[in-house]
Amino acid sequence: MASKKEKSVVMDWLTTVDHKKLGIMYLIAGALFFVKAGVMALFMRIQLMVPNNEFLSGQTFNEFITMHGTIMLFLAATPLLFAFMNYVIPLQIGARDVAFPFVNALGFWIFLAGGLLLSTSWFFGGGPDAGWTAYVPLSTTEGALGIDFYVLGLQISGIGTLISAINFLVTIINMRAPGMTMMRLPLFVWTSFVTSTLILFAFTPLAAGLALLMLERIFDANFFAPGMGGNVVIWQHIFWIFGHPEVYILVLPAFGIISEVIPAFSRKRLFGYTAMVFATMIIAFLGFMVWAHHMFTVGVGPVANSIFAIATMTIAVPTGIKIFNWLFTMWGGKITFNTAMLFASSFVPTFVLGGVTGVMLAMAPVDYLYHDTYFVVAHFHYIIVGGIVLALFAGLFYWYPKMFNHKLNEKLGKWFFVLFTVGFHLTFFIQHFLGLMGMPRRVFTYLGNQGLDEFNMISTVGTFFMSIAVILLVVNIIYSAFKGERVIGVNDPWDARTLEWATPTPVPEYNFAQTPQVRSLDPLFYEKVHGDGTMKPAEPVADIHMPNGSILPLIISVGLYFGGLGFIMLEMESTIVSPWIVIGLGGLLTFGSMAIRSIKEDHGYHVPKQQVEADLKKLGGGK
Repeated sequence: MASKKEKSVVMDWLTTVDHKKLGIMYLIAGALFFVKAGVMALFMRIQLMVPNNEFLSGQTFNEFITMHGTIMLFLAATPLLFAFMNYVIPLQIGARDVAFPFVNALGFWIFLAGGLLLSTSWFFGGGPDAGWTAYVPLSTTEGALGIDFYVLGLQISGIGTLISAINFLVTIINMRAPGMTMMRLPLFVWTSFVTSTLILFAFTPLAAGLALLMLERIFDANFFAPGMGGNVVIWQHIFWIFGHPEVYILVLPAFGIISEVIPAFSRKRLFGYTAMVFATMIIAFLGFMVWAHHMFTVGVGPVANSIFAIATMTIAVPTGIKIFNWLFTMWGGKITFNTAMLFASSFVPTFVLGGVTGVMLAMAPVDYLYHDTYFVVAHFHYIIVGGIVLALFAGLFYWYPKMFNHKLNEKLGKWFFVLFTVGFHLTFFIQHFLGLMGMPRRVFTYLGNQGLDEFNMISTVGTFFMSIAVILLVVNIIYSAFKGERVIGVNDPWDARTLEWATPTPVPEYNFAQTPQVRSLDPLFYEKVHGDGTMKPAEPVADIHMPNGSILPLIISVGLYFGGLGFIMLEMESTIVSPWIVIGLGGLLTFGSMAIRSIKEDHGYHVPKQQVEADLKKLGGGK
């Protein structure tokens, strides 16, 4: 019987296929990208603080605005949501890991390789500067190497996201504990399942579009060149067929987090569970029907505009179902207003405001006036920050004890909530009025005495509040690591409802010593009411089979990094090393590792029954 080989701490993390460690790595990587993009946003707001400012040049501003949007959506929000999905989903469905642990690790390392390749652009003449949407012909006829880094970096990162989504789909379908039917899944698992489906169908057109853009830039194809029979509007269609579902790829898991936190701290079952599930599906379906509302000013015609306007307004209906269900869940509940609940409850009105301005923009004639103004900037930041980021913070404070064995400090957490919320509304609420007054977006400066000076100053002051809040969160994390309330041996510090809180703290590598038997929705709460407060096992204690770690996912991602860099080097005027040597090295690392993985038999290892029984005695106690 094979046993686990001991490794150093560094090698253990570099080779891990444990979904919990990968979740923490996603959390760290996403947080670093979040801070990087946040610093760019702060610099852009400093530039716009006063008229005719020269803090940033126009070129640097263009690079920052492109990288800020690209990083926040692809390399910060997505991996931060994947962090919770990785850590929590197997625990919530009673599984010992995801369906394909090796592929899970591969997804993380490929995402990171793509993000690092994109960031490498700063060392080769500057970042991409065509906006995060990379509209052609701006991204094909203009720009230096930055756009090539954008194309290859996102292509590689997208592969990691795509294979991770497939893994989540298979895991949720096949790895559920006995009794965990689809209509007993926690809402976070449901929203993650639907999100993974969206990724499957939305990232593929993005990959196709980026491939066309790469062929046009590097190999002189003519897909988007009108003089050669191409069409510039095709890029917009391809991009937004991905781009609008991407909003729901981010928002739906955020809805799931809110649907976990609000019932836990309202001491009530989620109101209208079935309606919430079907609303999630309807939102996902309609999300693919509305992409051209980003193109009302392109000139696609009144019939197309009308169809997409009606479809866009229709999405407000299933979203409204969710809003009212969260409110009814809190109604009459015994609410605990800790930091997680403060973020979750403030999410509701904030997201509603973002949704209301979205319905306004869904009216094509109105959008024609608002489209290139700061009104749109305010709208989508109320969705992205007021929705997704607030939910991420709620999830962080909620699941932190299970992930790190201690709680974050509540006093510092509430100060963080106040500073961030005040700063957010100061920054973005005022931008609605800037837009209505006619301030165009994507401009790096403006003339004085147009009535814009004071509002821009207020907006910039708000970004300083948010920056201080994030610094306070970092202080909280460091302080809590040393002084935070320990929950080792306390399985369920929140008196929560779902299965992840039935696992010991710290969570063992195999999650569950015995696969649990699920008897109801909110299975842990059901056992508290109808049982002895612990999950009934569906199997006897036995040896547990676990997968071995592997260094191959890291090597494959390094190979993809060098392969992407080599193709970009084809566009450089002079290089120290031949681009084809770099491409060859990347191909050798990637395909060589794939060949080794295919040939080498790896049967994993077993945790012996005696060790499982000892762990049960050691970790089985606790609330």
